[in-house]
Amino acid sequence: MKTWKKFLPDVVVIAVFAIISFAYFFVPITQGKILYQHDASAGVGAAQEMTEYQNRTGETTRWTNSIFGGMPTYQMSPSYQSTDGLSQVMNAYHLWLPDNVWFLFAYLLGFYILLRAFDFRQSLAALGSVMWAFSSYFLIIIAAGHLWKVMALAYLPPMIAGVVLAYRGRYLSGFIVTALFTAFEIKANHVQMTYYYLFIILFMVIGYLVKSIREKQLAVFLKATGVLAAAALIGIAINLSSLYHTWQYQKESMRGKSELVKKDAANQTSSGLDRDYITQWSYGIDETLTLLVPDAKGGASVPLSKNATAMAKADPQIQSMIPQLYDAFPQYFGTQPGTSGPVYVGAFVLFLFILGLFIVKGPMKWALLAATVLSVLLAWGHNFMGFTNFFLDYIPMYAKFRTVASILVIAEFTIPLLAALALKKIVDEPDVLSKQMKFAYISLALTAGVAALIALFPDMMGPFVSEQERQMIGSIQGMDGGTAHTILANISDMRAAMVSSDAWRSVIIILIGFALLFAYKLKKLRADYMIAALLVLCLVDMWQVDKRYLNDEMFVPKSERDMPQQPTATDIEINKDKSLDYRVLNFASNTFNENETSYFHKSIGGYHPAKLRRYQEMVDAYIVPEMQKAMQAIAAKGGNMQQVDGVKLFPVLNMLNTKYFIFPLQGGATIPLKNIYAQGNGWFVDKIDYVADANAEYAEVGKIDVRHEAVADKQFEAVLGQAKANDSTATVKLDKYEPNNLQYTVNSKNGGIVVFSEIYYPGWKATVDGQSVELGRVNYILRAVNVKPGKHIVVLDFHPTSISTTETIAYISIVILLLAIAGAGYMEWKKK
Repeated sequence: MKTWKKFLPDVVVIAVFAIISFAYFFVPITQGKILYQHDASAGVGAAQEMTEYQNRTGETTRWTNSIFGGMPTYQMSPSYQSTDGLSQVMNAYHLWLPDNVWFLFAYLLGFYILLRAFDFRQSLAALGSVMWAFSSYFLIIIAAGHLWKVMALAYLPPMIAGVVLAYRGRYLSGFIVTALFTAFEIKANHVQMTYYYLFIILFMVIGYLVKSIREKQLAVFLKATGVLAAAALIGIAINLSSLYHTWQYQKESMRGKSELVKKDAANQTSSGLDRDYITQWSYGIDETLTLLVPDAKGGASVPLSKNATAMAKADPQIQSMIPQLYDAFPQYFGTQPGTSGPVYVGAFVLFLFILGLFIVKGPMKWALLAATVLSVLLAWGHNFMGFTNFFLDYIPMYAKFRTVASILVIAEFTIPLLAALALKKIVDEPDVLSKQMKFAYISLALTAGVAALIALFPDMMGPFVSEQERQMIGSIQGMDGGTAHTILANISDMRAAMVSSDAWRSVIIILIGFALLFAYKLKKLRADYMIAALLVLCLVDMWQVDKRYLNDEMFVPKSERDMPQQPTATDIEINKDKSLDYRVLNFASNTFNENETSYFHKSIGGYHPAKLRRYQEMVDAYIVPEMQKAMQAIAAKGGNMQQVDGVKLFPVLNMLNTKYFIFPLQGGATIPLKNIYAQGNGWFVDKIDYVADANAEYAEVGKIDVRHEAVADKQFEAVLGQAKANDSTATVKLDKYEPNNLQYTVNSKNGGIVVFSEIYYPGWKATVDGQSVELGRVNYILRAVNVKPGKHIVVLDFHPTSISTTETIAYISIVILLLAIAGAGYMEWKKK
């Protein structure tokens, strides 16, 4: 009974979190609607072949041929039996709540666990959880469908709670919480978010080290550190299958270092990613003010016409002259290529954070400040390139991640945490405000004062019109200089109005919060009432902003998601070809930014943020230029493929066995065109040239006749040997097809090198008549084997043996964690 009473307030808070989470999504839930998420939707097509294979065989394929000509599924569907049980535990942790609802609930609960580890009272921990969970970015990524990122962020605060528990001397609890949520975190499979939060943990550990040295408790620190290291190892080992194969894959993906030595070597990092690619999405220096004023840079890249404040400033004459003008201009006017919304931590939360810098004492404050500053400076990316270059060149793994603006997730953690610590200080020491009220006034000036300046002088956030937008208006036929100037001035006024309005809103939010603190200082308001009022204030403030970017209008009837993608007449026509394996190139879509084609076909294109590096390099140098040539030639010949010189115009597409083109027509219709030059599933070559390095191999692909010749790195010379003389009767026939197992009948008088139109990747195994042989790589991306004269059965198979090894280690780690939990339960029982 005592235990129940002890935990009853926590149970009540958790129930409130569930209610809040349901309330945010109340309308779509009651209407039976679901959220349309671009990234999640795009994943359906990419995963279709995997899904069909699993439904048919009950097994998981680690390779699919439906996207980019073929790639591993490690970062598309990281499913391993060892973590199936962990998934059930995670579902229980989410209380089996519906999608979207449980995302928000997990945010709230995770930060609540962290603050309780810091020994916060339940009501104050609930307030802190709202301040963190409703940070705008966390809702924006739900809307975008970045679900792995959502889960990774949700599990990070409770993982850090384990760190806090251990350093506060609760070793067993710290071990269990750290191990469990480390396992959750890695299972979420978003290495970038996990990596960023390691900076937070590093600064916090340094803070605890400084504290232990000051208090002469170094032995306690070392013991806690040892416990946490062991817990982290358990959490890692439970997910070893996923981690190992992700590590293995990244070496071959765009996140690994290219073997090519580029002319612009200074732009290339040690990881292989280019600096301008990594920093393409960099937060503007002045854009950092969105932490205080969400619309400081206009908000999201959505039409101005959708903003009531902006449209109140619209010029009726311009609107009548160019009706669609305000649909063409986005609300966002920052320097990023585009954005789904700003990073807003809450105006009053930022006020509390600054106040905390004055009134909170100890190393933890400095740790959180250091992490915050680091986050902001790195988010600036190419706007602060000297600092960014240092991290790209010298900090391990940093150069493997793009979209540097997302490192602001660190500030989104540290700001509300220090804000909550400031409130704890105020509540635990009621006289702290009376003694240090001057710091509250300074914080007011640095937040409400700055917001008021922005409101009064919104031009400080300009320029409101980019050079590209000026050129766009100037390029309109018949547009004179005076009219263009009027239009651009009106756009500026509209964006300025948005900035000013939102800035005044932040001023009001801060003043209300300050008034509540002042009433508490004067003893006109009890602590619990103040906490409740601040919870409502922060919830209303951030809820309203979040609804701009994740709102009821973004939901669609569930039937639209559950309805299978419908094939077009072109898809149906192509699928009449029952050949076991061929590829399709969709000219009628954004070929390398969509997966709809992959739903029905094995696509040359696709969308994935970490595709195979060599394939991407072939896309850049050969496939895209060949597509342009093919498009022009086919259009010029009226779609008559017989009259198109396909051998000369698109040889790389031919060697990839691109058997069909989906070609666009006027009005949005498409037609299927059979590529009569496609080289089939495999062929013998008469000549092979071994070259010294990747650059030579890469260049020579465009110089040889890939129908009869091949080029390979000299490292494969011992594997493949030499090609044999031309045999016009030689055949290579694909007899059986599975995405992870291909069986061919190969027949030739002379034998020699067989090239397969399949993407090379380490881990593929080859057998000839049941005897293992080594696979070689030719033409930069294709597989090849050497066979003797006569008829042979060649099998290419992808069932990595490393999976069974890593799974065994994972099972052992699960047992260790279960024993630790059982031990903790036994110790609690003994206490009674």
